[in-house]
Amino acid sequence: LTDARLDGADLTDAHLDDATLTRAQLDGADLSRASLAGAHLDGATLTRTQLFGATLTDARLDGADLTDIRLDGADLTDAHLDDADLTRAQLAGASLTRAQLTRATLTRARLTAVDLISAQLDGADLTGADLAAADLSLAQLTGADLTRAQLAEAVLSHARLTGATLTDAHLAAANLTGAQLGRANLTDAWLAKANLTDARLVEADLTGAQLDQANLTGAQLYNATLTDAWLADATLTRARLDGAILTDAWLDRADLTDTCLAGANLTGAYLAGANLTRTRLHGADLTDTVLTREQVDTAFGDEHTRLPAGLARPLSWTSGGTG
Repeated sequence: LTDARLDGADLTDAHLDDATLTRAQLDGADLSRASLAGAHLDGATLTRTQLFGATLTDARLDGADLTDIRLDGADLTDAHLDDADLTRAQLAGASLTRAQLTRATLTRARLTAVDLISAQLDGADLTGADLAAADLSLAQLTGADLTRAQLAEAVLSHARLTGATLTDAHLAAANLTGAQLGRANLTDAWLAKANLTDARLVEADLTGAQLDQANLTGAQLYNATLTDAWLADATLTRARLDGAILTDAWLDRADLTDTCLAGANLTGAYLAGANLTRTRLHGADLTDTVLTREQVDTAFGDEHTRLPAGLARPLSWTSGGTG
């Protein structure tokens, strides 16, 4: 069936396992509940095609045009969709476990509650995609574009998002435990109540990000940028923020117990009510920071730590001392 023209065809419940449909034209066809396991659809055109509840396990759809396709509840486990165009595709409740979607276009696609565990999405375009409550555990998203994507309550535990773009992304209450976000762009991202325990955010850009009540226990934020970030009531116990930029950041009531802020820039940061028990401030700049004597006395620092005007350096902050 290579190059077959099946536009608008009614193929409901069809059995097409291992069929060769390379470059086939299936615009507007109805393949609801069809079985296409192992089928070859490379370069095929399936715009506006109906594939509700279809089986496409291990199907090959590399470079296929799937614009406006309906794949709600479909099984695409181990499917190959590299370079495929899924713009505005409807995939709610679909299974894409271990699917290959490298460089795929999923702009404004609907992927709510989708299973993308261990899926390959490196370089994929997910701009404006709806991934609310989706499971992307262990997914590979290096260099992916998730600008304005909806990821509320999504699971991204141990996902790889190195160098990904998440500008204006909505990640409220998302699970990013152990996620790799080095050099990711999270400017103005919404991460309120997100779980970032042990996440790696080295050199990430979180300018203006909303992290209120987020859990960043043990997170690595070396040299990260958090200018104007909101971290009210956030938990940063044992987090590493060495060399981080937190100018004008809001950290009111944040828990910074055992957090390392060595060499960090906190100029103008708001730390009212923050817990600085054993916080390491060696070489940190806290000029114009909202800070109290009591907070300073519970933290560690040295002669290179710059404190707000009117706050004297504790005697214990001697050269080489820890407090």
